[in-house]
Amino acid sequence: MGKRNRNRGRNGGGRDGGAEGKRDRDSGWGAGYADIIKENKLFEQYYQELKIVPEGEFEEFMEAMREPLPATIRITGYKSHAKEILHTLKEKYFKDIQDLEIDGQKIEAPQALSWYPDEQAWHTNMSRKILRKSPLLEKFHQFLVSETECGNISRQEAVSMIPPLLLKIEPHHKILDMCAAPGSKTAQLIEMLHSDMDVPFPEGFVIANDVDNKRCYLLVHQAKRLNSPCIMVVNHDASCIPRLMVEQNGTKDVLFYDRVLCDVPCSGDGTMRKNIDVWKKWTTSNSLHLHGLQLRIAVRGVEQLAVGGRMVYSTCSLNPIEDEAVIASLLEKSEGALELVDASADLPGLKYMPGITSWKLMTKEGQWYSDWSEVPTNRHTQIRPTMFPPTDPEKLQSMKLERCMRILPHHQNTGGFFVAVLMKKGPMPWNRRQPKLRNKGATPSTAQPEEPPAEEGDGETPSEEPPCISDASENPPEPEAKKDGVCGPPPSKKMKLFGFKEDPFVFLTEDDPVFPPIQTFYNLSSDFPKLNVLTRTHEGKKRHLYMVSKELRNVLLNNSERMKVINTGVKVWSRNNDGEQFGCAFRLAQEGIYTLNPYIRARVINISVEDVKVLLTEENPFLSRLGEDAHAQAKKLEMGSIVLRYQPDLKDPDAPQCPIELCGWRGKTSIRAFVPRNERLHYLRMVGVEVFKDKQGKKEGGASESQEGNAENTEEPGQEEDTAEQEQSDTEQNGSAQSKTNNSEDVSST
Repeated sequence: MGKRNRNRGRNGGGRDGGAEGKRDRDSGWGAGYADIIKENKLFEQYYQELKIVPEGEFEEFMEAMREPLPATIRITGYKSHAKEILHTLKEKYFKDIQDLEIDGQKIEAPQALSWYPDEQAWHTNMSRKILRKSPLLEKFHQFLVSETECGNISRQEAVSMIPPLLLKIEPHHKILDMCAAPGSKTAQLIEMLHSDMDVPFPEGFVIANDVDNKRCYLLVHQAKRLNSPCIMVVNHDASCIPRLMVEQNGTKDVLFYDRVLCDVPCSGDGTMRKNIDVWKKWTTSNSLHLHGLQLRIAVRGVEQLAVGGRMVYSTCSLNPIEDEAVIASLLEKSEGALELVDASADLPGLKYMPGITSWKLMTKEGQWYSDWSEVPTNRHTQIRPTMFPPTDPEKLQSMKLERCMRILPHHQNTGGFFVAVLMKKGPMPWNRRQPKLRNKGATPSTAQPEEPPAEEGDGETPSEEPPCISDASENPPEPEAKKDGVCGPPPSKKMKLFGFKEDPFVFLTEDDPVFPPIQTFYNLSSDFPKLNVLTRTHEGKKRHLYMVSKELRNVLLNNSERMKVINTGVKVWSRNNDGEQFGCAFRLAQEGIYTLNPYIRARVINISVEDVKVLLTEENPFLSRLGEDAHAQAKKLEMGSIVLRYQPDLKDPDAPQCPIELCGWRGKTSIRAFVPRNERLHYLRMVGVEVFKDKQGKKEGGASESQEGNAENTEEPGQEEDTAEQEQSDTEQNGSAQSKTNNSEDVSST
């Protein structure tokens, strides 16, 4: 959801950090905050005066703000496994919970969010303390943890799910997520792109940005769970994120996005139910400090939006200075190029309050101002004209601010939230003039559009304006000539602004010597997109091969000097040092199996439900342990990497009704599945086998200790089929570390 700003720097993504952030992480649903009194007289005075809460409901509103926030989960909607997970939740957990009592208290069963499509989101009032008091609930908790880690379930606040839904994503859309970390909304965007799982490379893509270099790795960790070749994580200040170029029909054009998610840093007073320390830290000056930054980010967002595209602006603040004031100023600057969209019918069942058209401003000392003319000169650096509503009644009416949506906590037991949907009807006024040509041979389509004039509503002094690297000059120096297909990081002088240095992205050529043995061994189809394959090293043996979509390849190749890419693509092959004797030095990676699946014509064994159980519960089963059909197929194959493919049997309603693809290794006399631990548990549950830990940490269920403990991305099967080494990419390690040290606004540890 909208980002709470602890540090005013840039578009900070300012989330909780330090000792207080750690205390919040360790507490869980409000425990450990007994020393914080949930009262703030200034907060109550401010919102009573603004009348954002319907008359007669203010006490109910305040009571809801003091109550703990319900835990909410979302089933990832793009995977074909979503229906199976929903079926498991409803049949194996929710039914039993309905009649459960703990310490004389009846447990309230989880309820589906009425406005979220296809029952894919649920909320419950069960606390962690309650979850640990019942063996049944403990198993439910372990199920949630396991499925969350392998990307099938996301722990996400209900109101945070709203903006991606209002964007109305389609598979061909090019999407920019401006302030993306920690990544729960980004995950929703990826899911919507992959609505058709039979299409491995949708035409669209998601570029997810965050200003905080460390938080970008948390974003990578979240996005990697979805194994998409259509996601790129970049590290820039959202208020001046670079304008990118793409090549179309032999010429370079500016990349404009079909959809932009502008979920800006905010004061976060809508999160008081979850972030209890906001009660004692809330003051009106927070919104005054953030208004200018929020407006700059929103302006940059609409600049990069294509004509006819949608941008959703959202915050987890109830304050009109951060909400309607930003939207009104944006509409005024657009001179008719933007229109507020009426999204009231897009989420049936969602209760919200319409945007307000009149508001006042209050300082932390309690001084009220209704108009800019009332503000004394010595306050002009903190209070700006754009913080007030338009004075022209006709202009105000034409803006239709009532189309904004403010979600109040007491209406549907959620957090507080604000969201507005904007459509771009034409170029922004400062882009309508003929842009300056960068050189004599340039055309208007390749020239850099002009930037908007300085806005007096920024609320910051010029010295505080973050440098905009990409657009600082009309005639930037031409980049040095680079090797074909190599997308390196920006030059060292720019690198100081960005943080950690990243390895380059090196695209393979069609005649790369890596391909012939792979092509032969797996009998890849002729339409396999070799040009989409990349590595992260210039020299030496290629350790891993990744794939990106054609469109992201275009972006990477044409913008290596403009952007700092943290991560992109999905791993499809990993080097196996002993594999050359079997015909191929690269084994399949489970992360990329669904991407590669349409192109692989060999090394495939079709398996049954019983085969799945054997492969995932036994360490190294002999080939004879497979069913008759699978055994016969396996005997025909030489040693090496294989695909284990289950196709649903429509005649057997009790069997999983979605395909399952597993990476494996065919040994001399045995066979083995190489599947990450939590994904292994997921597939076992799909075929009716449960694996849990009891309170002493012992395993219960089908998988053996060694099998259940297999680490992610097991690789390097040697000459003896029962040996394996563990490997884990550096990026994933960084993401895991950051997930432990950052307190997410949208994603909490389950």
